[in-house]
Amino acid sequence: MKYTIAAKDGKAKSAVMETVHGTIQTPVFMNVGTVGAIKGAVSTDDLREIRTQVELSNTYHLHVRTGDKLIRQFGGLHKFMNWDRPILTDSGGFQVFSLAGLRKIKEEGVTFQSHIDGHKIFMGPEESMQIQSNLGSTIAMAFDECPPSKADRTYIENSVARTTRWLARCKAEMARLNALPDTLNREQLLFGINQGGVLDDVRIAHADAIREMDLDGYAVGGLAVGESHEEMYHILDVTVPHLPEQKPVYLMGVGTPANILEAVDRGVDFFDCVYPTRNGRHGHVYTNHGKLNLFNAKYELDPRPIEEGCQCPACRSYSRAYIRHLLKAKEMLGMRLCVLHNLYFYNTMMEEIRDAIRNGRYAEYKAAKLAGMSAGRENG
Repeated sequence: MKYTIAAKDGKAKSAVMETVHGTIQTPVFMNVGTVGAIKGAVSTDDLREIRTQVELSNTYHLHVRTGDKLIRQFGGLHKFMNWDRPILTDSGGFQVFSLAGLRKIKEEGVTFQSHIDGHKIFMGPEESMQIQSNLGSTIAMAFDECPPSKADRTYIENSVARTTRWLARCKAEMARLNALPDTLNREQLLFGINQGGVLDDVRIAHADAIREMDLDGYAVGGLAVGESHEEMYHILDVTVPHLPEQKPVYLMGVGTPANILEAVDRGVDFFDCVYPTRNGRHGHVYTNHGKLNLFNAKYELDPRPIEEGCQCPACRSYSRAYIRHLLKAKEMLGMRLCVLHNLYFYNTMMEEIRDAIRNGRYAEYKAAKLAGMSAGRENG
């Protein structure tokens, strides 16, 4: 991997990251395809058309749904899903949080009860690295625990200490796997994850500890899980300066366009979130003038595209009225068009962000973008 900062504007940075599966321009929004597909009947050909740079899939879900060993037989996830650009795989660590009622945590790892059929699954640092190696992703995430943001201090401190020990095991196992002659992607990268809830001192100490491990990149995890936006921005303010500037920084599971604009201003490179796809499947679409709910009756006779001037596949060919008709009729095409529009909106916004940073006008761009979107208030 080669990571080169192309420009800085305040704390905002735009970089070029060269990987075995192609170049990533940052800041970047990774389009979320949990089980190797974007929900809403979006193909990898669609992703290329809407200028997606990185696709994100989930280790736990691919392990329990289809099986990483089967995917390995196809030559890895890239060949399995016909995607020739970078893929980041989440480690399964977030399921330690989201499946709280179905898991038991020990030093060795986590025992899950499958949310599909109830059978027991064990996953620790070594198992997570082995699964991600079988998938052959470009970037593998370290296995961690995501503690509830408002858990008590003792729980968070113990959890973070265990996550640090797990990270050392992840790094050792990845080094072993990448040295094997039959490993699918011997250039697989490892990102470590900073945790600590909303406790400044724990976040900072953990950032200082993991930066010493000289990883390929660093993520800030455990945010957007119940704390306020102001608390999230504060944690970024105190944590990101303790991560290496010359390495990519990834804010996991975030977020809204406003969240992304604020986090870029704090030095974050990578983002992912299910919002654009989930909202799209429910008829909620993003525009530069606010978010629209296409189920609203006022769009029944509206001949305009979702957004004037947008070049996404939906806006080039279809009206708000027609897409609303599809949604009301429960035709999958309606969901698909809304998802495509939202992902195109996010991908285009990231291009605008990169351009603004590289031209030294990010503050101006951010202010105008936030004002135009009117903090998410419906318009149009």
